Amino acid sequence: MFPLRDHNPSGRTPYVVYALMAANIAIFAITFFGYDTPRSLQSLYNAYALLPAEVTAGYDLKTLVTSTFLHGSWMHLGGNMLFLWIFGDNMEDEMGHLPFLIFYLVSGVGAGLLHVASAPDSLVPLVGASGAIAGVMGGYLLLFPKARVDILLIFIVFFRIISIPAFVMLGVWLGLQFIGGFGSDPTQGGVAYWAHAGGFGVGIVLTLPLWLRRGGPAYWNRMRGRPPHPEGRYSLTRVPKVRAKPLNHRGPGRHNGPWGR
Repeated sequence: MFPLRDHNPSGRTPYVVYALMAANIAIFAITFFGYDTPRSLQSLYNAYALLPAEVTAGYDLKTLVTSTFLHGSWMHLGGNMLFLWIFGDNMEDEMGHLPFLIFYLVSGVGAGLLHVASAPDSLVPLVGASGAIAGVMGGYLLLFPKARVDILLIFIVFFRIISIPAFVMLGVWLGLQFIGGFGSDPTQGGVAYWAHAGGFGVGIVLTLPLWLRRGGPAYWNRMRGRPPHPEGRYSLTRVPKVRAKPLNHRGPGRHNGPWGR
């Protein structure tokens, strides 16, 4: 289940999203071409990757931020930037440029701290923007639970693009992080599931004040969990696609909140 785009246009240019993407790509290019030996790459990770044992001891706290700008492969970088592109522009639109940047960085720090708590003595380096971007996804879920997201569904040789509510896609993603977290040992490396789950939770908490200022549950009922503007529409691609369902036009008081139809 691979997200491709959402039907949620932003009302302002997402300069911070652009800057974060450019910074991540540039840093990865520098590390890929400039640190081309195991020794040089190890020295980079020792300086800027998050090592839980060192953070537990109170050292190298800067790595809670610097590690979010390092990636282990082109696929790792590409997946993270795609998620940031899909969900970040709307969060920046709602929060404003500087508040969104602070939100992003704090989500990354929170994700790193939860990873440290899950493996306080680990010397396996943690890199990647996934935790910070998970925070963006958590905030998106709170503000736009029923925004439509196009996903590429892949099952062996079956490919189809379908449009589903954000709460379904993000809920499945979060559930997979908990399953992976309970089923793996964070001291052995691999996917940092608890960093993802932690960043997601931090993102929800940090978005709560904005959501409450807009009315909390009343905002959900007023907007029916959808974006506060007409949702974008896309033409069919060569891959078969299920059309998004039409908006629910039932009157106030006759719907089931953001999670119902």
